[in-house]
Amino acid sequence: MKFAAIADIHGNCAALEAVLRDIEALGIRDIVNLGDHLSGPLEARRTADLLMRLSITSIRGNHDRQLVELPLDVMGPSDRHAYRQLEKCHLEWLTGLPASTTFRDEVFLCHGTPDSDTTYWLETVTSDGRICTTPIEEIEHRAAGINASLILCGHTHIPRVVRLRDGRLIINPGSVGCPGYDDAVPVPHKMETGTPDACYAVLERSQQGWGAMFRYVPYDHLSMAELARRNGRAEWASALASGWIL
Repeated sequence: MKFAAIADIHGNCAALEAVLRDIEALGIRDIVNLGDHLSGPLEARRTADLLMRLSITSIRGNHDRQLVELPLDVMGPSDRHAYRQLEKCHLEWLTGLPASTTFRDEVFLCHGTPDSDTTYWLETVTSDGRICTTPIEEIEHRAAGINASLILCGHTHIPRVVRLRDGRLIINPGSVGCPGYDDAVPVPHKMETGTPDACYAVLERSQQGWGAMFRYVPYDHLSMAELARRNGRAEWASALASGWIL
């Protein structure tokens, strides 16, 4: 089995289109999508229209859930910007997405962790805002009861592979459309990939087990940075331009 995993598009349709072209050039036909499709100061409607046409296996992320559950005046700026672009059909599509699912009976998909779309799984934020790898014991505890040899998660935007001691593999494919962000929970911190390229993963099972290849795809990221800047989001503009929040 060979397929592509994408996540955290965040309304960046230009990045999504570049990734889809790259996937097609590799001859890969199956794609799974791990959520946070639309939220951000970019092109939510265009992104939603494209994703709905694709009909790929998709789950919802925390921002997808917030777009359909929160009142507009309670939403954060990224969700508000996306919501104002969306129509009823887009919101109905988001509402119908599951929080997690199993792909082809052997790959488990979630956004954050199996029981939370807002919790980091493979990374931990320290009390002083540093990002470090979560201890293996905690990672394995959250994977208890998942009967899948391959587990995919997103949310942190950081591409990462962790092999559990029982042989299962957990992979975050990185972010298609948002290479860096800052957050105040649990303490102020930044997630930065250090590159503006769109990122996704190719997963392939062989006789030896699952293997992963991360793909970094260049696209016209400066146009998206300029769009974010025009929409009043300097931190997004910096991340889209460089992969860093400066």
